[in-house]
Amino acid sequence: MKNPDRDKVSRLDALPNIGKAIAADLLMIGIDHPKQLIGRDPFRMYDKLCSMTEQKHDPCVIDVFMSAVYFMEGGEPKPWWSFTQERKNRQSR
Repeated sequence: MKNPDRDKVSRLDALPNIGKAIAADLLMIGIDHPKQLIGRDPFRMYDKLCSMTEQKHDPCVIDVFMSAVYFMEGGEPKPWWSFTQERKNRQSR
């Protein structure tokens, strides 16, 4: 897994778990720099993406967003699927 320096990273696709497709999704919802992920709600990001594309995306996209926000807020890089249970727990509340 990529382990970039979060203080120096300037491209979305340089973040752990973020490839070209998710980077494009982030750009679509108005996030064009990794530091803009700090303080964001991954669930709201997902809702905005679904609204803008007029389609429901796979819920795993939330996990990827969670991983990116977590990393940029100081967490260690983790695979996106390590956030799946947390997402499911939050959704069931």
